[in-house]
Amino acid sequence: MAHKTLYVGNLSYSATEQDLRDLFAAFDPVEIRIIGDKGFGFVDVPAEKAAEAIAATNSKEVRGRAVKVDEARPRPTGGGGGGGGRSMGPRHREARG
Repeated sequence: MAHKTLYVGNLSYSATEQDLRDLFAAFDPVEIRIIGDKGFGFVDVPAEKAAEAIAATNSKEVRGRAVKVDEARPRPTGGGGGGGGRSMGPRHREARG
């Protein structure tokens, strides 16, 4: 059975997997992942229930915070990495004559 991953943002840092399991219970959650100290998580639901799950749970309150639920965006492929700082020129200047 195909599933879709939903992004759940604005989570309280005290939110638990069980909180999300309760919120999404009517939509047969397959897997739930909370990203610890980041304030968001992901819930996998059957693909045919994803749109209804988003509509029913977006802006619902979990531990005192209105959560933001949307279809998760795929992570960009490739390294990415952080860009370097600006160049400050050569490290050593030639000695003057």
